[in-house]
Amino acid sequence: MEKNNTNELNIFSQISFRIIMEQANIVGSLAWDEAFKVPGLHIINKQKGEFAFDGNAKDVLDNLVLQYEKLFGKLSHEVSRESVQDLIAELPEADIPSSLK
Repeated sequence: MEKNNTNELNIFSQISFRIIMEQANIVGSLAWDEAFKVPGLHIINKQKGEFAFDGNAKDVLDNLVLQYEKLFGKLSHEVSRESVQDLIAELPEADIPSSLK
């Protein structure tokens, strides 16, 4: 069970990193500035895409997507969702953040 939890957190880190990088392709370093504002998301190493999560990682990812959507609109939501489709496919349906379904 512990191994699955670690694997899921690793996937959530990959999802976070990919979302931020896709947003950065559009809005530049502002994407990282906004990611730092998301409660529960701790960026350990930007270059390596290492993250830690307080609380439920699924909720933190929803908040990350919403943070971008608040500033940049619905299109940023689609960019986030589309950028991680292959990673989402690795998760059980119940573990997929609602903002990325």
